[in-house]
Amino acid sequence: MTDRRTDVNLEATATASPATSATPDFDAAANLDQLHAMLDAIQVKNGWNKPTPSLYPQPKQRFAGARWRYADARAALHAAGRLVGTEWAERRNLILANPVAGNDYSTVTTLVAAYQMVKAGETARSHRHTPNAMRVVLEADDDTFTIVDGAKVPMLHGDVLLTPNWSYHGHSNESAREAYWIDILDAPLVQALGPMFFEHHPDQVEAADRIEPASPMRFAYADYLPRLLGTAPMAPGLRQLELGVDRIDSFDRIATRLDAGADWAGEKSTASRILLVIDGHGHSTIGGQRFDWSGGDVLAVPSWMEHAHHADQDAVILCVSDAPMLRALRWLRGADAG
Repeated sequence: MTDRRTDVNLEATATASPATSATPDFDAAANLDQLHAMLDAIQVKNGWNKPTPSLYPQPKQRFAGARWRYADARAALHAAGRLVGTEWAERRNLILANPVAGNDYSTVTTLVAAYQMVKAGETARSHRHTPNAMRVVLEADDDTFTIVDGAKVPMLHGDVLLTPNWSYHGHSNESAREAYWIDILDAPLVQALGPMFFEHHPDQVEAADRIEPASPMRFAYADYLPRLLGTAPMAPGLRQLELGVDRIDSFDRIATRLDAGADWAGEKSTASRILLVIDGHGHSTIGGQRFDWSGGDVLAVPSWMEHAHHADQDAVILCVSDAPMLRALRWLRGADAG
């Protein structure tokens, strides 16, 4: 009986509204301090003396420009291969959390990047989730696959592979050496908005009875690099090619070619960007800080931050940004917008 009365009392407390409490005598407030205290009693905050402004003239800089070296991540993942088994880890990966205080996940506001490795002869179990995902392959031999919706999709150097929201996906490395790639997900966006769902496939690894080299989920480097090289330059030594939408609306994929010695003056805009270096080496200046880069490195270009890039050697860089989502909401804005 006591337990039941306690449950009822707790339920009544949980469902009680502020209206059932005694209303403060606002007429008795002799000054603002007293009025503010009374506002707390009815669970509202004053809008005339906010400790943190809710509106400001331009976007705040929440994240910093940053760079992660593939050489460092590769060495760490090779060691993790001895210590972290895929039978108990959802994925053997390294999250590229933007290096600012209080952040342990997001690379930029809406996107997260991670390095992942699957050992020779190993599988990574199949699951699905509401965040959209993609992968950019850094090292992989023939017979390395991502399995998307029951099809084996080959993974080779430079390939871009998509995993749309709620598609089952796993990985199977049937080659003789380790495979490495970079994952990009819009998970920070999904976490902020709330519709996060995740579940494992009923089988450990989804069965796949066919190989699909021409899957719409795959942009093969061998296919898109010649197309990129054949596009008209946007500026001396600078070419760009968008790798189609294909069921992912929250972020884009822009392949960029910089000839040796060429410069790319990136646009300062409200879009958040992650740059993945597929080939070549050079340096970037992001928010006034210089970062040298080479193949496999990852760069963070936060929203509303100036950035510029120079290639010391012919380079291919994949730029992933949340511009499509911002454009759809009419929030995509450049520094020169009126």
